[in-house]
Amino acid sequence: MRFENKTILIISPQAWGQMFISKHHYAITLANMGNRVYFLNPPEQHSKKRPGQIDISRSSTHHNLLLIEHALNFPFILKFHAKKLFHLLMRFHVKNILDKIESPVDIVWSFDQGNLFPFRFFGEKPFKIFQPVDEPADKEAIKAAEGAQLIISVTREILSKYKDFSQPRHLVNHGIGEDFLLPVATGARQKNIHVGLSGNLLREDIDREILLKIIAQNPDIVFECWGTYAIADSTSKNKAALLFIHKLQQLGVLLHGPTGSQQLACELRRMDAFLICYDVQKDQSKGTNYHKIMEFLSIGKVIIANNVSSYYDKPELVQMIKSRANNDALPRFFKKITQNLDYYNSPGLQEQRRKFAVANTYVNQVGRIQEIIGEVYAMA
Repeated sequence: MRFENKTILIISPQAWGQMFISKHHYAITLANMGNRVYFLNPPEQHSKKRPGQIDISRSSTHHNLLLIEHALNFPFILKFHAKKLFHLLMRFHVKNILDKIESPVDIVWSFDQGNLFPFRFFGEKPFKIFQPVDEPADKEAIKAAEGAQLIISVTREILSKYKDFSQPRHLVNHGIGEDFLLPVATGARQKNIHVGLSGNLLREDIDREILLKIIAQNPDIVFECWGTYAIADSTSKNKAALLFIHKLQQLGVLLHGPTGSQQLACELRRMDAFLICYDVQKDQSKGTNYHKIMEFLSIGKVIIANNVSSYYDKPELVQMIKSRANNDALPRFFKKITQNLDYYNSPGLQEQRRKFAVANTYVNQVGRIQEIIGEVYAMA
């Protein structure tokens, strides 16, 4: 199967927005290849849409890409208290969505680990790809693979959770967007070392205690963060996150908020190093792989991180601590690396990191998936 002149439905648990991750990049790449791509946002639970409303609009920036926004005409909470009824109603909702799409869907490409849209709702005709990029959190995340003809993921650990399925399972790493492949300017180092972080700062799996300790222990380093940090309300559920953000601001961390990938790629080029600090025990990826690593690698500067299993044997790409139990060693490790940036950011090491990223563009990843599908059909 070639991804050419196809109608492709991307099912994403993350809505279309400013900051793009794998789902969004795959949609853009497939659209750029001449396919008609529909990006299905998760259902809107608190919107002004009338119950059951489905809106399809063309992307203003990406040709061949259409965005599907929709609201359910039944309570979302049924998923947790009356699952059979929820899926019965969802089947009709999916039919209404498909009726709005102008041509029959050739490929259903799902990142939906919540199993909101089971593959059986889409009939026999489409080729079905399931791509879990986070550790499956519950039985629904495993069940979501039912009906897929191919399972691909970014870590062997995730793929192993689907070992009871007969479908082919293949490893395809995170990709890198075109915005991150522009030449990196080589100017004089800034007066202070600048360390960059990206991602949602409200995530509860950030190791807040260790991160704050690293920042406090390095007052001469400028820390800059890109990603969500604003909280709409101050309910008790958000108090810990609010306190964390407040402490970051007190320590002088520059919080830039969410930004588009083009601007993010430009801003990251100013950094001297990158920091990743998640609690592996709480982490939704369980410390196996992160999309942001590929973005950081494309810049070439050293990455300092908690243990990340996919890069454990690649110190030239990611500098990480050994422990998966805790990050107690990370503050001292961070100081060691940042005190020796001339070595860790040597031209040779920077080139290795950039080459690795360039080899994993989304165009290349789509090509690999096409080859995998060709092998699956050849074996059938």
